[in-house]
Amino acid sequence: MKIQFAPLYIPLKRRFQTAAVLQWIFSFLFLAQCCMILFVGLLFTRLWLVSVLYAAWWLLDWDTPHKGGRRNQFLRKSIVWRYMRDYFPVTLVKTADLDPRKNYLVGFHPHGVLVAGAFLNFCTEATGFSKLFPGLTSHLMMLTVWFRVPFFRDYLMSGGLIASDKESASSVLRKPGGGNILVIAVGGAQEALDARPGAFTLLLKNRKGFVRLAIEHGVSLIPAFSFGENELFDQVDNPKGSWLRNMQHRLQKVMGISLPLFHARGIFQYSFGLIPYRRPIFTVVGKPIHVEQKHNPSQEEVNQLHQTYIGELCKLFEEHKAKYNVPKEKHLEFI
Repeated sequence: MKIQFAPLYIPLKRRFQTAAVLQWIFSFLFLAQCCMILFVGLLFTRLWLVSVLYAAWWLLDWDTPHKGGRRNQFLRKSIVWRYMRDYFPVTLVKTADLDPRKNYLVGFHPHGVLVAGAFLNFCTEATGFSKLFPGLTSHLMMLTVWFRVPFFRDYLMSGGLIASDKESASSVLRKPGGGNILVIAVGGAQEALDARPGAFTLLLKNRKGFVRLAIEHGVSLIPAFSFGENELFDQVDNPKGSWLRNMQHRLQKVMGISLPLFHARGIFQYSFGLIPYRRPIFTVVGKPIHVEQKHNPSQEEVNQLHQTYIGELCKLFEEHKAKYNVPKEKHLEFI
């Protein structure tokens, strides 16, 4: 493999952008482990009281990730996220106005390796969410297991992340007065195993729980497609039936998270590393699909709305793909 090195002189702004992406990668790959080690390690030092007091607070605050979380506007508006936005760059695209008196459920596609577009657009103000959608508050769902890590859980909630379960979803969608957007990366961790440049395969054919949620709460469904999400990392070949794919599925069943073996570029060379490629992301938020509320929808009603949603998602993709350099022969594939 021929290694391509970065120029010796790197502008200061680009250094800040790279540093911002590095801390994001570190946050989602290593920070949880560091927080757990810190929590346990403090118990064996003179600062043991810190962990004890936090444990007491943790028990009192245990249900917060399931009840809308606890965001911190100061952290959401941090300049770090603006540098990270400019690294790719990332752009949030609105196609329709949303009524701030209503609640909405947004299906985010594709998941990608690390859900970069969803995080920057809905967990920070780097791409101007509050200006594009005034009066609305975004909530992005994340695997519940991450909210069981001390200290790390508070970091996650500061951006608007909440636990990924029905209780958490319902707490947002049933809030009186409206003004809330619940964002679900529908394909989840399993879809991350198919995330690679040029891929438009979505794990959606049998994912209908979010549709049932929308009907039960009578909230509009909104498809969102993030062009460029799969272009950030290469992934080790893991075709279905291979030993690697089977191992990844087994680990997912045990741990609840998938472990895609991804790589991209390094800090000082462009050939190999864990830093994502500098490729633009355009997250296009579609138009709302009106949903009639029914507390116990039949499977037929769920299936019908699911097909409507897929149709609107395909329409959104086809209408915008030419703007974002997707070949015209490329179409969405559902598994």
